[in-house]
Amino acid sequence: MTISLMPLPYADTALAPHISQETLKLHHGAHHKGYVDKVNDAIAGTDLADASLEEIVRASDSKGNKKLFNSAAQSWNHGFYWHSLSPEKSEPSPELAAAIDKAFGSMADLKKQLAAEAENHFASGWAWLVEEGGALKVVSTHDAETPITGSANPLLTIDVWEHAYYVDVRNKRPAYVKAVIDNLLNWAFASENFARGKAWTYPV
Repeated sequence: MTISLMPLPYADTALAPHISQETLKLHHGAHHKGYVDKVNDAIAGTDLADASLEEIVRASDSKGNKKLFNSAAQSWNHGFYWHSLSPEKSEPSPELAAAIDKAFGSMADLKKQLAAEAENHFASGWAWLVEEGGALKVVSTHDAETPITGSANPLLTIDVWEHAYYVDVRNKRPAYVKAVIDNLLNWAFASENFARGKAWTYPV
């Protein structure tokens, strides 16, 4: 199958002023599109030509095909990131809220830990809220690395590659992270992922 550039789940102006239209156009229309195009070029005529994006991510990881893995995992991570954001305020489901309280003590403490993970991650990567082994955790991954190659179920992510924020706030990553955590995290999406108990599927 051909892996598609999934559309943003909102207008490219919807996250302003926290993330600008210019950033979304560049991030989605250039960076995300570039990764998707590279995946499609790489799988054409191979045994992965009809695979899902998740299958491509896991197969390229297990085979040590770093070039394909980087493009495929970044395609998946970006799709997940777009859904991790929303212009609409939402709250965790009662089940997720209880799990947050159990793991972190409170939503405020979770947000502090997630902010610290995102702000202090060295160089490019991602900060994640995941469920693994029945417990919630905050983790980060480098470059294109993604939880779906392991046993964790990702619930939310924050992109901390510079292209996610440099147009808007230059090198002030903490300002971007604070804006995302305070205003844009999609807790309805996180609740769906928690209830499903397995990784979100990238739309074809």
